[in-house]
Amino acid sequence: MDALYPVLPIAALVLFLLTTIREGLRASNGWQFAALVCGVFLVWSLYTVAAEGPLGFWPNHTQDAWGNQVWFDLLIAIAIGWTLLLPRARAAGMRPWPWLALICATGCIGLAAMFARCRYLETRTL
Repeated sequence: MDALYPVLPIAALVLFLLTTIREGLRASNGWQFAALVCGVFLVWSLYTVAAEGPLGFWPNHTQDAWGNQVWFDLLIAIAIGWTLLLPRARAAGMRPWPWLALICATGCIGLAAMFARCRYLETRTL
């Protein structure tokens, strides 16, 4: 698995670019891709927790300026995602506080799950 560590960030970047370009070029109401991303990231995170422990991320974020910067970036990204998604989630009938608890506990896994659920509910009302 160690041999994949340098390759996985590049693969994730390519997937991110392809997905954002595709979504930017056409309107999509599909929730399945968001749910798939959430599921794959959950599986990877479970592997990481099993291999390195539940708080293995913390030393990475506290050892130097880059670690701090990545931590701040993650918090800002989650705050922006939450702020933008919250009105849509409420309009779709979702209760926000359980989702906020999930996001606080799991980070982007919870945010991706909330996004997928919101898109699912929105497509049901179309």
